[in-house]
Amino acid sequence: MKLNLIRPLAFFDLETTGVNVGADRIVEIAILKAMPDGTEIIKTMRINPEMPIPLQSSLIHGIYDKDVADQPTFGQAAPELAAFIGDADLAGYNSNRFDIPVLLEEFLRAGVDFDMSDRRFVDVQNIFHQMEQRTLRAAYKFYCDKDLLNAHSAEADILATYQVLLAQIERYQDADFEDKQGKVTKPVQNNIEALHAFTNLNKVVDFAGRMVYNEQDEECFNFGKHKGKKVEEVFTVEPSYYAWMLQGDFPLYTKKKLTDIWNRWNRKKGYVKQERSQNTGQSTAQHAHVRPQGNTPRPQYQDKQNYQKKDAPAKEVTTDMLEQLKLKFGK
Repeated sequence: MKLNLIRPLAFFDLETTGVNVGADRIVEIAILKAMPDGTEIIKTMRINPEMPIPLQSSLIHGIYDKDVADQPTFGQAAPELAAFIGDADLAGYNSNRFDIPVLLEEFLRAGVDFDMSDRRFVDVQNIFHQMEQRTLRAAYKFYCDKDLLNAHSAEADILATYQVLLAQIERYQDADFEDKQGKVTKPVQNNIEALHAFTNLNKVVDFAGRMVYNEQDEECFNFGKHKGKKVEEVFTVEPSYYAWMLQGDFPLYTKKKLTDIWNRWNRKKGYVKQERSQNTGQSTAQHAHVRPQGNTPRPQYQDKQNYQKKDAPAKEVTTDMLEQLKLKFGK
């Protein structure tokens, strides 16, 4: 079966020093680029993470410090990797929650602006978990009737993921799916747009899930004391929250998207101030237009301390006045 592609689809898998998106680094990346004409190109690279690889991670993927000591750093490999991926859409297994956020962190550290604004993302795990809910090894056995050898080898994993997606499309192309609202659709189609919609269950702003879109496509916080609140509304009532997040232990891509919203919010504030200033200027001009013309003299006001009513007669001191003064001053 051949994927129906308008532009390339890059399947990729990462082996890393750990599972902390903001702190851990890539030690191996494998990319299978499926082209619209049916051809496939594979690139696999070991990466020096510039930090020790924890033993528990090495025991999983089999890559140790000595294996990457002479390999390029991600900063050195980033231009080549970005050029190889090009404008391709992205696919992987659990890629939306892990591989894509980690890859973006690495590109940002390297100073490469890897544009994500017009890409589609197909997470094969989401199709699998919604339709069957198994692991990659079980998915490969279930869909392809094969045993997955060399699991946790990046290249073996992406080849298996690619073959699982093809089998999923063939198996579910006419299958009904009922969502939580009871709506029945046939979401698994040989169409990247449809797969993107089905596998991106939460409309995340930053991939790490710290911010999500609501039903009105407005960015909202998805954690902490402001969870569920619109980001711009939080900026209005607590602008220091932006600085707190920038200084906090959040992924670089989260901070990048947060800064985009912050800048947009500040531009809106500038427009409002400008409109108010213009309205105030127009109002002032209107008032100036109706002022009396000519040399009409303005009333002159004397200093209050020296001002006296010339014609006001002095009051006669009475007994009541004296009694009030005694009460006031205690005499």
